[in-house]
Amino acid sequence: MAQETSRDVGPVVLLGPPGAGKGTQAKRIMERYDIPQVSTGDLLRENAAQGTNLGLAAKAIMARGELVPDDVVCGMVRERLSRPDCKRGYILDGFPRTAAQAGWLDALLDDKLFDNSRPTRAWPIVICLDVDYNQLLLRLTGRRSCPTCGRIYNVHFQPPRVDELCDLDGTKLVTRNDDRLEVIQPRLTAYQEQTRPVAEYYQRTGRLITVNGDRPMDEITAEVYRILEDHHA
Repeated sequence: MAQETSRDVGPVVLLGPPGAGKGTQAKRIMERYDIPQVSTGDLLRENAAQGTNLGLAAKAIMARGELVPDDVVCGMVRERLSRPDCKRGYILDGFPRTAAQAGWLDALLDDKLFDNSRPTRAWPIVICLDVDYNQLLLRLTGRRSCPTCGRIYNVHFQPPRVDELCDLDGTKLVTRNDDRLEVIQPRLTAYQEQTRPVAEYYQRTGRLITVNGDRPMDEITAEVYRILEDHHA
């Protein structure tokens, strides 16, 4: 679809377990509405590389194998959302991960001191992609990638023309370490324990929109676009 750069989209939070298709939907939203994706992983790497106070603190904590605390992560997010490219909206990737972070985000977006840099509509649109557990396993364990060009395949749903070889350059496809069953199951368990409460937080506040993620990606994308545009109308 054509890019719609004139729309103010506001903050968008995509929730869902690993394999739900959040990355695909985020990329399409970015391209259609010309808004940035704000990734906490990218922010941690950027701040560490630049040697900011927050970055140095995070680097020391991660070196000890510990989780970066909320005050450090939230500080990085606040700084990123104040940049001009977030004025019309943005997609949050990897944030909020906890109900406490979701509450902090609400407080930030309601902060009058933040008025000059926030989008017109402060409250985030929260979309949760709901996918059957067995479908998630098929998506994740079947995923293969080309180490040369980066193209992604799925042996169950979108296989290469020749088994285990990239259609574009013939490179042997690989399975990412985090797409192995022994890694996937703990990731899904961690989602239920850590991130699911975020969905419950937004459900309690009447802002959670659940989308059936078991359908083809194009159908899901069309529904996500409708949600964003209905909320903007």
